Amino acid sequence: MTTTFPPTAGPPESLDTAGTARPPQATVETVHASSARPLAAAGTSVGVREMPSTVRPPSPAGTLPADTAQAPSPAGTLPADTAQAPAPAEGPHAHTAQPPTPAVSPHVATAPTLDPVDAHHARVDLLPAQRRGPDTAPPPVGVEPAVVVRFAVLGDSLSEGVGDRVDGAWRGWAALLADGLGGPAQRVEFRNLALSGAQSQEVAEQQAPAAVAFRPDLASVVVGVNDTLRHTFDIARLARRLDRVCADLSASGAVLLTACLPDPGRMLGLPAPLARPLARRQKAVNALVHAVSDRYDAVHLHLADAQWTDDRSLWSADRLHPGERGHRAIAARFHSLLAARGLAHGTPPSPEPEQPPPTRAEAALWLATAGTGWVVRRCHDLLPQLLHLAGSELRHWAGGTGARLDRRAEHALSAALAAVSLDVPVATMGE
Repeated sequence: MTTTFPPTAGPPESLDTAGTARPPQATVETVHASSARPLAAAGTSVGVREMPSTVRPPSPAGTLPADTAQAPSPAGTLPADTAQAPAPAEGPHAHTAQPPTPAVSPHVATAPTLDPVDAHHARVDLLPAQRRGPDTAPPPVGVEPAVVVRFAVLGDSLSEGVGDRVDGAWRGWAALLADGLGGPAQRVEFRNLALSGAQSQEVAEQQAPAAVAFRPDLASVVVGVNDTLRHTFDIARLARRLDRVCADLSASGAVLLTACLPDPGRMLGLPAPLARPLARRQKAVNALVHAVSDRYDAVHLHLADAQWTDDRSLWSADRLHPGERGHRAIAARFHSLLAARGLAHGTPPSPEPEQPPPTRAEAALWLATAGTGWVVRRCHDLLPQLLHLAGSELRHWAGGTGARLDRRAEHALSAALAAVSLDVPVATMGE
């Protein structure tokens, strides 16, 4: 079933100093998890209004307010405000008494209370037609406020933007896509919760609750590679976590974005005995992602195809993360799939890089620092188990029983899918 946003209202207009109407542009508010600032509700300014003039300050006990109190009248006469004025007194010093000045009421301010989530959403900048102070005229009849499109991003370093550095910070495909989601009458709120090194456990326990509270219209969930690079890899646990995350986001009204990924062993060019166990794990993860994507009608992108993995111009020096060209290609492809569903209304990102590619010296420096650190961490975590798996791989290869390892992985995958009620045929893990 195709999910669409609410009908887009006609574009609101604002006036410049010359009085000429100009259409507003879509705006994007960005919050990035890597900024290490906690996600907290922000306040909002509230206009002060004046209460009706009948509201007066309280009068002393036993008396009437100053503007309604009447002087006592002699018996048989009319009240002071209806009695006839007396004839002027005679004599040179005669004068007329002045009536008392009525009391002036102060302004009364009222401010409604917002819950934390509403207060956070009220913090964002508004389009020009919505920036109205208490003395500004209301918008013209028939002009509706901008439609808000919320986009949440969950995952690891791929979604964080590693490989696409702009002004000293990671940008990535998700930020490029966010810039092209909104139309003229839409405002995009973009929140990137992805963090480098995140596994499915961090996504399920930390990122997903924050994303659900954000109430996104779109939510990308791309995770699993880091799980395959740990000695604790368990396809059954991954299936439960991924299904729970997607179920919660889908129930909140979000359209999901998912992707299957190339296996890291092939991308790193590892020897066959080391690469095959990693490839088997990644194929199982991709088969799981396909099944979950079908269940929740996700917008799914194939990134394990040869056209992605064989084009080295799309990848950064570490061969695990896309470069700017690769991030732009991912963003453009997602934009095309969303536009086909009527979920992207802005300009698609350009496929051509804007930043110069890193020099060989810069790539070598990165590999010698961050790349070496990654290898050291994996040596303590994955390498001992990977060497054990490689030994098993060689023994089965020598005995001509290598197919047993594939069948064992396929049965584990089928059991994991059945545990979350995904009744699919025994996976062949062909991708």
